Amino acid sequence: MRPLAHIRIILAPLASLYALFIVAAGYSAMAAASCPSQHAVVIGFVGGFVRHDDLRHQEVQLARRLRSTYKDAVDVEIFENRHRKKAHRAILHFLDRDHDGFLSDEEKRSARIVLFGHSWGASAAVALARDLQREGIPVLLTVQVDSIAKIGQNDALIPANVAQAVNFYQTHGFFHGRAKITAADSSRTQILGDVRLEYRKEPAQCRHYPWYDRLLFKDHTKIECDARLWSQVEELIRGKLPAVAEPVFTEYAQ
Repeated sequence: MRPLAHIRIILAPLASLYALFIVAAGYSAMAAASCPSQHAVVIGFVGGFVRHDDLRHQEVQLARRLRSTYKDAVDVEIFENRHRKKAHRAILHFLDRDHDGFLSDEEKRSARIVLFGHSWGASAAVALARDLQREGIPVLLTVQVDSIAKIGQNDALIPANVAQAVNFYQTHGFFHGRAKITAADSSRTQILGDVRLEYRKEPAQCRHYPWYDRLLFKDHTKIECDARLWSQVEELIRGKLPAVAEPVFTEYAQ
């Protein structure tokens, strides 16, 4: 299956949902087939100066849904993008299954980690993957949504410990996401796609966001509050996680 690259999506009522589903569905199925039933970790990062518990934001809602579905089977946490070191410590704690304060080679190999984020949070996700690479810890998937690099970070180059990576972005306004990501080692990392989105109108969920975000960061906010996009991000992530007996279906706020 060939990775999808530089796909342009116009946000129409049905066309966008169908196009995004194609991006997610094929690769989620492929990932599910290769994901063993070990304990998994999902770490998300919010963008800008958003609080990690602000439920107006789609990233926070996604983390809550995953916790609701997987309970103790998956460790799910979301952090402010400035707390990457805290997220790193959390991962090391989750992987230390025998609680001896040291990660064995087996504990590292059995890691099933997914990282995602929006804006500075997407940049933090890639930076965290790079931190884990230095310790020999693999990452199953990174998902970047309108990624904007923080000073000192490189959100364009995906480290070789990442198995798969996907990048969603838009190009309007002063704040817009990175248009292309590249694998440091293409023999080890599959870039699923650089997926461009455009919006004819503001998604309905944006009305819950602060007025200053909608005014000053219009399209950067539109992609973040787009529930259809985040449903496809969720499909990608769930494709990496253990199967559950009775999946929980929830409706997005309208």
